[in-house]
Amino acid sequence: MKRFNITVNGKAYDVAVEEVGGAAPAAAPVSAPAPAAAAPAPAAAPAPAAGNGTPVKAPMPGNILDVKVSVGDSVTTGQVIVVLEAMKMENDIVANATGKITSITVKKGDTVNSDDVIATIA
Repeated sequence: MKRFNITVNGKAYDVAVEEVGGAAPAAAPVSAPAPAAAAPAPAAAPAPAAGNGTPVKAPMPGNILDVKVSVGDSVTTGQVIVVLEAMKMENDIVANATGKITSITVKKGDTVNSDDVIATIA
């Protein structure tokens, strides 16, 4: 058994750690970095979502209080698209590009998570 002194948030702790099968734990960390290399593959998934235009995404989880535009409407950068309630505050979600609304994926009363696509501008 090995003893270590660990400090977390300024508070010191005395920790005892028991080694179990000394060679096996060394092999496990070697295999762990291989899956980490596979992590960049999911980053490619958001690219197809932007294929038909510029997606407008929810910056935080919340409830849609109002949808200010319709499909086919022309918008300019900075124009309010929807009103999102998060943490008891109303947040205007604005167009991040100038163009025409090609899709709206939410309606009044819907709940969204961070990075959910709210609308698409082409």
